[in-house]
Amino acid sequence: MKRILVTGGTGFIGSHTVVELLQAGDYEVDIVDNLANSKETVIDDIEKITGKRPNFYKQDLLEEDKLRDLFRERDYESVIHFAGLKAVGESVEKPLEYYENNLLSTLNILKCMKEFGTNRMVFSSSATVYGDRDNVALTEDMQTGIGITNPYGRTKFMIEEILKDFCVSDNTKQAVILRYFNPIGNHESGLIGEDPNGIPNNLMPIIMRVSQGRIPELSVYGDDYDTPDGTCIRDYIHVVDLAKGHLAALEKTEGAGVFIYNLGTGKGTSVKEMIIAFEEASGKALPHKIAARRAGDLPAIFANVSKAENELGWKATHTVADAMRDTIKFLNKE
Repeated sequence: MKRILVTGGTGFIGSHTVVELLQAGDYEVDIVDNLANSKETVIDDIEKITGKRPNFYKQDLLEEDKLRDLFRERDYESVIHFAGLKAVGESVEKPLEYYENNLLSTLNILKCMKEFGTNRMVFSSSATVYGDRDNVALTEDMQTGIGITNPYGRTKFMIEEILKDFCVSDNTKQAVILRYFNPIGNHESGLIGEDPNGIPNNLMPIIMRVSQGRIPELSVYGDDYDTPDGTCIRDYIHVVDLAKGHLAALEKTEGAGVFIYNLGTGKGTSVKEMIIAFEEASGKALPHKIAARRAGDLPAIFANVSKAENELGWKATHTVADAMRDTIKFLNKE
């Protein structure tokens, strides 16, 4: 059994990845999470799904001494690093908090990995590192770090650069950087899913809250873009496919150095298409209105995923309709 440390493992993507790890049968999973954006009850739900209970440590990664104690006691084979502040709008309002939390937590993990001989990190990055690009399938060899519009995205770019330098300095270390596009959906059981604290920034959790009556209506920011229906197009990937991508990274990537993969579907879905898909899955109209464009929104962004398909043997198999079906299950969770 390989012992894996999953930081932020009670969060949206982290919890689904823990499920995939436990169901694979080859991994013992430790979760470290300060529960800033999640709930401890997720551990119970993971156990209901898998029949196995991950080890849970409520800790803050900024507390380096506690993290060192954990590494000393547990002897990790790999780290999957999800933990971090992630609200784009909030990062603009609180940049110092984002830089401190996201960068220092990662540095603390890397120092522990170096001291205790853990040689691999799988890092939760983002397509935001590509910056201000549009109407092009984004590939991993494109320049990054130019035109990033918020501190959250810049922390992802900075961490990627830190990981590259870390692996150059030590030829026993491996970093697998996974650049996510737009995760949606929930586990098919309906037990775990996306339920962020505070005001959500992404489209899908806003749709969910509008459907619950927690937000009066969805604002569609612009319907006059150069796209087929005038609304912005994004690459939406089911969170279970995304979680399976992490498992593929652990099982297929060999050797020291840095490996970078896009995790998306390779095609886009517009905001209007997302609304229609949710309405079809729920059988109810979703209140929405057309609003003015937001500064910085690009008409179309999607991934080229051929590298992950060819090197990891991974491919997204779920559709937007699947994601909407599973989201309805989660919304109906008792």
